[in-house]
Amino acid sequence: MLTLPNMLTLSRIVAVPLLAALLWWPEWKLGYWFAFALYCLMGITDYFDGYLARSSGAVSKLGIFLDPIADKIMVAAVILVLTAQGYLRGPYVGDLHVIAGLIILMREIAVSGLREFLAGLQVSVPVTRLAKWKTTLQLVSLGALIGGGAVHGPPPTLMAEAARPLADQWIHLTGLACLWGAAALTVITGWDYLRVGLKHMD
Repeated sequence: MLTLPNMLTLSRIVAVPLLAALLWWPEWKLGYWFAFALYCLMGITDYFDGYLARSSGAVSKLGIFLDPIADKIMVAAVILVLTAQGYLRGPYVGDLHVIAGLIILMREIAVSGLREFLAGLQVSVPVTRLAKWKTTLQLVSLGALIGGGAVHGPPPTLMAEAARPLADQWIHLTGLACLWGAAALTVITGWDYLRVGLKHMD
């Protein structure tokens, strides 16, 4: 049933390849500005599709199915492309920031599988307030990393860090800090979901 909320959700899925393409050239600041604008637009539609569905009573099974998929596809695509283009790199520890992105991706896959398992047992797992904070911090972190690319350009290599002051990378560094915060909340909320699942396993 293609209601307006469902069309907004589908638009986010369709926009993911374009977002990934805009992020593909790390030196192209204008492309990262376009990507940042598109990313923000996708975030706005994420809010409004849920709001419109609830306010108009148009919540549908298709929307319930598509909405989390759209979010996970967008997050996974952005993390993977930013990793490939060196944007999950920072001072002192270099590429170790990739671990934070990996934790987030692993949690998304694990929780999706757990939800599918529990759905077969007709057990629902409500989204906790902490999980919503995790999602918010995650979206802010990726937005900051994209915005950092638009303003600062790609992060320097370890060899070039001394020639580029940290003050010239503050948006990018904010994104990395938020990414680690999201990763920490990811572990906590993932464990909460796992505890619920373990109660229903033989």
